[in-house]
Amino acid sequence: MRTFISINLPEEVREEIKKIQDKLPRFQGKLTELDNLHLTLKFLGEVDSQRLKEIKKKLKGIKFEKFETEIDSLGVFSEKFIRIVWLHMKNCDRLQKEVDEKLEGMFEKETRFMSHLTIARVKFVKDKKKFLEELKSMKVPKISFKVIEFCLMKSELTKKGPKYSVLEVYKLN
Repeated sequence: MRTFISINLPEEVREEIKKIQDKLPRFQGKLTELDNLHLTLKFLGEVDSQRLKEIKKKLKGIKFEKFETEIDSLGVFSEKFIRIVWLHMKNCDRLQKEVDEKLEGMFEKETRFMSHLTIARVKFVKDKKKFLEELKSMKVPKISFKVIEFCLMKSELTKKGPKYSVLEVYKLN
């Protein structure tokens, strides 16, 4: 089973992100479906049922306070090869490190964690310079919310795109 650990977004936050997606400059590619918007804290990949039990047990050991996060900027990973348009989410690094600590010995620690939400996957842009200028000129409204839980997720790849389902929810204190 293909799995990952995420912070899922409240409905009202996804609706605000949709407004941002609707204002993106033109490109060939795909917007992330609202139901699939999430922050990946750790991608685990394929795990069997025995390993899954161990992961669930270790994640239950995480004692972490609820915290406020804010979506504060928009960007791309590479201006040369534009493939992903993302929104940055503040204050999620400590929870990610905590997940890494709990799963130490089972998975490699993240070396380049960047707290982001993928809002679009770009296949082609006619004019990169213009696309980047328009992207940089976009105003991202402050979207803040309280993170009260994180989730262990299952990812099924289908012809229509990935289908995510919650395997376990872990409430924060």
